[in-house]
Amino acid sequence: MGIAVLTMKASVIEMFLVLLVTGIHSNKEMTKKIKRPKFTVPQINCDVRAGKIINPEFIVKCPAGCQDPRYHVYGTDVYASYSSVCGAAVHSGVLDNSGGKILVRKVAGQSGYKGSYSNGVQSLSLPRWRESFVVSEGKPQKGVTYPISLTYSSSKSPAAKAGETTKAYQSPSAPGTTAQPVPLMQVLGTTAVEGTHTTLPKPPPSAGSTTSSLRPQPVGQRSQELDFWSTTTYTNSQNTPTNPGIQGQDSGAAFQKPGGFVPKTELSTQSLEPVSQGDPSCKVDLSFLIDGSASIGKRRFRIQKQFLADVAQALDIGPAGPLMGVVQYGDNPVTQFNLKTHMNSRDLKTAIEKITQRGGLSNVGRAISFVTQNFFSKSNGNRGSAPNVAVVMVDGWPTDKVEEASRFARESGINIFFITMEGASENEKQYVLEPNFANKAVCRTNGFYSFSVQNWFSLHKTVQPLVKRICDTDRLACSKTCLNSADIGFIIDGSSSVGTGNFRTVLQFVANLSKEFEISDTDTRIGAVQYTYEQRLEFGFDVYSTKPDVLNAIKRVGYWSGGTSTGAAINYALEQLFKKSKPNKRKLMILITDGRSYDDVRIPAMVARHEGVITYAIGVAWAAQDELEVIATHPARDHAFFVDEFDNLYKVVPKVIQNICTEFNSQPRN
Repeated sequence: MGIAVLTMKASVIEMFLVLLVTGIHSNKEMTKKIKRPKFTVPQINCDVRAGKIINPEFIVKCPAGCQDPRYHVYGTDVYASYSSVCGAAVHSGVLDNSGGKILVRKVAGQSGYKGSYSNGVQSLSLPRWRESFVVSEGKPQKGVTYPISLTYSSSKSPAAKAGETTKAYQSPSAPGTTAQPVPLMQVLGTTAVEGTHTTLPKPPPSAGSTTSSLRPQPVGQRSQELDFWSTTTYTNSQNTPTNPGIQGQDSGAAFQKPGGFVPKTELSTQSLEPVSQGDPSCKVDLSFLIDGSASIGKRRFRIQKQFLADVAQALDIGPAGPLMGVVQYGDNPVTQFNLKTHMNSRDLKTAIEKITQRGGLSNVGRAISFVTQNFFSKSNGNRGSAPNVAVVMVDGWPTDKVEEASRFARESGINIFFITMEGASENEKQYVLEPNFANKAVCRTNGFYSFSVQNWFSLHKTVQPLVKRICDTDRLACSKTCLNSADIGFIIDGSSSVGTGNFRTVLQFVANLSKEFEISDTDTRIGAVQYTYEQRLEFGFDVYSTKPDVLNAIKRVGYWSGGTSTGAAINYALEQLFKKSKPNKRKLMILITDGRSYDDVRIPAMVARHEGVITYAIGVAWAAQDELEVIATHPARDHAFFVDEFDNLYKVVPKVIQNICTEFNSQPRN
């Protein structure tokens, strides 16, 4: 019996040991499952900004295509949280344009963010921002647990929009080793920031708002309704408190924009997108004429394109600043893109990169003529109020002549710059068709408009000097203005009723008007006719090309004396003076008389208008007001003037100049 009991005990012990081993094995398997959970990486779109995600540290997967410039990035290495997360990853070099996993970690806001071009992405500068982030490879750090879903600053997250399930972020059980969530208001920020006010784009109008319309508010003033989601206070240059989240709009619920739903909290940063409007201190309309001839070669053509891209970046292109177009020439010129095609430096640089070489000869003169006649037009984006500048790039020397084409360009108000690369050596000068071609082409031969580059590899050194000169609008001497773009013919009454003393007063009036203009053979030119019953050409437009010479010629005009045939004098001036006017000049006739004409003035005045002559009629003493209005260009109130005595003629000078310039500025520049 004892043996049986012992056997039973052994069986029980054996069974217990089996159960124990089985349990331990099961616990090990369960432990394995608990310790090694499968980690699911959240996916986001290219347009998701770091500031919309509350999690302080997380791993996400970016799709392909985030190198696109529409996904804006602010900063270098450390990025403002208003940046595209995936765009910043591409800029930093952690990802390429094919996408992938990244690790994102939030850090403190910076006092400034510097833009840069890296890995195909141009990041922008930003004065300051309340929160930043850094990006690294998407490898989990040992001992840190990352969220399997992201917590967004609104219940309507991008994931929910795409039909995904978004879970609330929960702190993992391992204390001290896990990225902790940051309170919502801490992420949104409470720091007061002072800075100068920047004009920023308005958000698109609401299509789906149910609580309020987005009414514009004056810049620099508070909105009538404050969005409690936005706690950051900005101060503008007038120390007026503003709320960046609602500047230019009322607060309200989330609204619809092209491309999808915008969370309510995004309203707090929607209008802060710092889009450059261009440098207003450099408002010019610029055409680059690039050399696409076969002799330049592919390598130097690429260097030339890089130079253009560098200039575009340095200029800060925008509608309130410089605009830039490109014409490529070879045998024949062609516009690659005009002034209004690209309105910022980033788009412009992308377009420059796509330019392909055309080949052929180096017909620079033909290209300059093309630009003068076609490029600077209103339909191509010419603004009229901005100086016209053409920068001509030449490899070696042109294969045609440039002098006449350049003269016409200058007379049309175009400031021509020349950049000559690897000019002709002494042995090569025999092949140059037009010696000293650059000086014959540029606006002025004072060295301001010319660059001579010894070799293509040093071309980059010209970027900053060129930009500085282009933007120095006060020195752009060839810009077409009301004071440098006319042929002005004075028609002077020398009849007996005027008298010698009063005639000298009239000549002084003519001189005072002439002093106001920029006089040269390519700027404003002056001519004069004196009349009685007969007519006499005192000097034509092509006789005197400097202001001192013109003023001396006026002083030397002798008093004639006789009758008053104003109609015949107008016909004479049209034939002997204005027929020799240049086609690109405004033709101005300024007629001074002291009495009624003995002959008809109606038909001659009509002929003058038909021939494009703008007539100003100045009457003194006994001049007939109704006749002055017939002679003057319509409207007569702007072109006909009367004074009761000769000594008051000087009072008319400012008004005549003002009306000439007002009329000029209301017309197309070319």
